[in-house]
Amino acid sequence: MEPVKVKNDEVDLRVTIGSLELQNPVMTASGTFGYAREFEDFVNLHRLGAVVVKGISLAPRVGNPPPRIVETACGMLNAIGLENVGVDRFISEKMPYLSALGIPVFVNILGDSVEEYSRIAERLAQVEGVAAIEVNISCPNVKKGGVAFGADPKMAAAVTAAVKQSCQVPVIVKLSPNVTDVTLMAKAVQEAGADAVSLINTLIGMAIDLRSRRPRLANIIGGLSGPAIKPVALRMVYQVAQVVTIPIIGIGGITTAEDAMEFMLAGASAVQVGTANFVNPRASEDVVDGIAAYVREQQLGSVRDLIGALRVG
Repeated sequence: MEPVKVKNDEVDLRVTIGSLELQNPVMTASGTFGYAREFEDFVNLHRLGAVVVKGISLAPRVGNPPPRIVETACGMLNAIGLENVGVDRFISEKMPYLSALGIPVFVNILGDSVEEYSRIAERLAQVEGVAAIEVNISCPNVKKGGVAFGADPKMAAAVTAAVKQSCQVPVIVKLSPNVTDVTLMAKAVQEAGADAVSLINTLIGMAIDLRSRRPRLANIIGGLSGPAIKPVALRMVYQVAQVVTIPIIGIGGITTAEDAMEFMLAGASAVQVGTANFVNPRASEDVVDGIAAYVREQQLGSVRDLIGALRVG
């Protein structure tokens, strides 16, 4: 079926994630936008579909020692170590500003056990202004010998179910690409009650300094992000879109509106802009403008006409 055409300049960029309606499909990616205030001088935050804050743990974390960011070909490696202020300080110090923005705030959470995820979700469930929770399952389960939650469908499902039981807001599970079959993980968290999935998180990588013959990251390995991972992310979004019915949020190397719309054609209902924020602080707003221009030029009835509209065969 051909998309509905419009004859005026009105552009409908609305999309839905679970029970939420966003004014447009563009949000920021966790860990690349701080707590939003850091970018208020560069971006009109009110124009974004949502803001996703950096990962929040039960207790504050100091992160890894430096150096912990390294530029690579077409991307960057980071080993920040999930540094954050902890859930209590986040609620008291960061949420007042975030809730006053008037746009949806997605809180990314992380933990070392199912119980920690559940306790963070319970604390956030009581906070006005938290529109959704994004669950980072790339963290190690210390009770299971350090195996990442995102590497085992049963553990991922257990975390998802625990968070769902602890809060009433939509729960988005952020999938790791460092697995054999990402579709198994997507199906597991959907069956456990996830309202949406976001993918992908960073790919594991490393860099070496030839002169010193030492790793360029103090942590030795880190997470690869940026344009270098876009083809992998697109492939995984497309594969997951074939097996789940819940909304997908595409992440990975999005720097332009064209990148974002490729993810939507592959099946994503929305996107997150991450590493591009470090290169161009206005990247997320530029993506919004570019999508609006395309929808207008193509005379589409809605940006939703792009979702899953990839022509195959």
